[in-house]
Amino acid sequence: MSRLPVFREGGYRFIKAVFQYSGGVAAEPGFEIVRARLAQPLALAQGFKAVEAHLRSVDRPLTAFCACELRSPAPFTEQGFLEFNKVYAGTLERWGIYKDGVNPVARTNVCPPFEPPAAPSLYAFSYTVPAGQGARGSFIVAGGGEAPDGKANYHDFIVRRGDTSIEGLREKVRYVVAEMERRLAALGFSWKDAISTQAYTVHDIGPLVEAEIVRRGAAAGGLAWHFARPPIVGLDYEMDVRGAAREIVL
Repeated sequence: MSRLPVFREGGYRFIKAVFQYSGGVAAEPGFEIVRARLAQPLALAQGFKAVEAHLRSVDRPLTAFCACELRSPAPFTEQGFLEFNKVYAGTLERWGIYKDGVNPVARTNVCPPFEPPAAPSLYAFSYTVPAGQGARGSFIVAGGGEAPDGKANYHDFIVRRGDTSIEGLREKVRYVVAEMERRLAALGFSWKDAISTQAYTVHDIGPLVEAEIVRRGAAAGGLAWHFARPPIVGLDYEMDVRGAAREIVL
């Protein structure tokens, strides 16, 4: 495993990816990750204020913020996604996290078709705290769909674009599971370290769960299927993986 960049102000290492998010984060020695889910999602500006208030209440700096989970009204066009991300990254820049085009914060952003939020909203966030002696490693793998990040666009690189047949979905799921494995390994972990695995799709992956997810060892802590779409028009399947030391509800 090659050494990952470390965001020392936050106490975590990260997989460098694109300006809007990293591929995942893991607590550095002496720290552990806490995940906080909001009882009710908050519009992004409100949600970020809630993050600021909570971090103050637990005596942690804003730079401890290491991951977030968003819910958006509907999938973005690629231009719309770019514009949204510039606004989002502006907050991280103000917090002293996003610098020189490098963003260490992991993120998942998906779109529930039923009772969608009126605007992009904060669903959950994660942050580092000092770890007790003997604490196990903790991590958050960012959400990823069936297309690579960092290309000129997503459209031209989507696996089996437009094909939601069972075989089309099989290839999409295989691609994403393999990408989750790659990110886990880069952070120094494997599926056995995962506390929870999440899938995000509106398509029926039921027939694929055993062969493509469970038998790969990707659901030791169960599989949470969120009926939601990935954030870009054309993507059909997304996953993320968590190994937080603790999870709370605010």
